[in-house]
Amino acid sequence: MSAAAQRFLLDVPDLWDTFDLNGEDLARSRTKALAGTDDPRRKARINDWFRQGREVFRSARRSGALLATGTATSYDDGLFMAYCMVFAVTTPEGSELTLPVLSRSLGVASPGAAASNDRVISSVRIPHVGAAARVTGTEVTRLTGDIDVKLLVMHTMMPVPGTERDYLVVTLASPNLPLKDEVYDLFDAITGTFRFLAEDGTPLDAAAD
Repeated sequence: MSAAAQRFLLDVPDLWDTFDLNGEDLARSRTKALAGTDDPRRKARINDWFRQGREVFRSARRSGALLATGTATSYDDGLFMAYCMVFAVTTPEGSELTLPVLSRSLGVASPGAAASNDRVISSVRIPHVGAAARVTGTEVTRLTGDIDVKLLVMHTMMPVPGTERDYLVVTLASPNLPLKDEVYDLFDAITGTFRFLAEDGTPLDAAAD
């Protein structure tokens, strides 16, 4: 893996917290989120989200995640929950780019989950990276031993400069299914801030090449 794969920037909203993947930051964020509401239903949803996040982050850590960040923010009209992870991956020659394959390998989808019927594979242009492959769709992750949760998922594969099959994959997910359009717009905006950094910390801006 190129050294550039370990040096990158990604801007996330101010209300999102960055986690260390060992559970301590996640626990502090859960306490903060619970203190922000007296509604028992919202407290239950917050607890569910953090249980889900704990499982996903545990899988993400095993899959080599480089960054994990997320939010559980209460608004007047409800609770918004989402998280973002960045993974370093190398695609075997001839492998197929699909949402289930990516999600299972990156710790998002439950083992054995069927392919979603809303999967979209597309090519997008990231301002500081250039052309990138993107996969979106609904995936299922296991919350507890017998409870599954559906997530809106967006994977964007950023080609690592100077390599042929190395990528950093920006994965964003949210259980707020009724907000599909708004969630994907937000995910696209966050992903659009991604940039690789040179050894001296300056951006490797593909748009300037």
